[in-house]
Amino acid sequence: MAEGEAKVVSVEEPKVMAVEEANKGLDYIPEVILKKRKNRDELAFIRKKQLELGNFGKKKKKVADIKRPEDFVLEFRAKEIDLIRMKQRVKRPRATPPPVKSNLVFIIRIQGKNDMHPKTKKVLNSMQLRSTFTGVFAKATDGLFQKLLKVQPYVTYGYPNGKSVKDLIFKKGYTIIEGNPVPLTDNNIIEQALGEHGIFCIEDIVNEIARVGDHFREVMRFLGPLKLNKPEAGVLHGKKQEFSEGGDTGNREDKINDLIIKMN
Repeated sequence: MAEGEAKVVSVEEPKVMAVEEANKGLDYIPEVILKKRKNRDELAFIRKKQLELGNFGKKKKKVADIKRPEDFVLEFRAKEIDLIRMKQRVKRPRATPPPVKSNLVFIIRIQGKNDMHPKTKKVLNSMQLRSTFTGVFAKATDGLFQKLLKVQPYVTYGYPNGKSVKDLIFKKGYTIIEGNPVPLTDNNIIEQALGEHGIFCIEDIVNEIARVGDHFREVMRFLGPLKLNKPEAGVLHGKKQEFSEGGDTGNREDKINDLIIKMN
């Protein structure tokens, strides 16, 4: 009988211990320790990235330049929001647009980096606006204004006068030869590329652009996008609202000439 009782005790003991362990629950970990663990893991991640960059001989980045996982999430959300707003701008019924005052438009990219959706970037690239503070001349057409509507938060544009065209081409004009930018200081280069269209010097280029002549497209293919100066503080306010509403973007009409003076 004693042996039977001993067997019962040996069977029941593990069950009792399991119940006791379950009743204990998880150990409490103070919040301070959890924060320290998180900071330690983040520093380890950053240090690992720094070592990887150093091992491959690349220029070491600052800690602030290394993206954390949450940065990628925020960047992805910003791109999706940008795409949604682009579609809304295109579909939104708009009031009758102001009459076009000139056949020539000058467009400046003033914003946009990691918050742009790839479709937005594709439209900007199609207009040769691959980086901020670059500018291009374009012929005013319905297709152009449709493109500008898609990328409105990142560009400003208007109607340049003859003086602005001349100043921009003389100071910032260049062409690309064998992958290298070459300033328009030698008329022989212009004659070789555009002589068949009756354009032999830089003055002819200015005239063709200003009047949007028959060979405007050929001239724009010859020229590279104009690299403008970053404006002084206070000229642009970093607002993606339209210029008519107190922001920086959209149509400035004739006032684009004031901005050209400050960025040329």
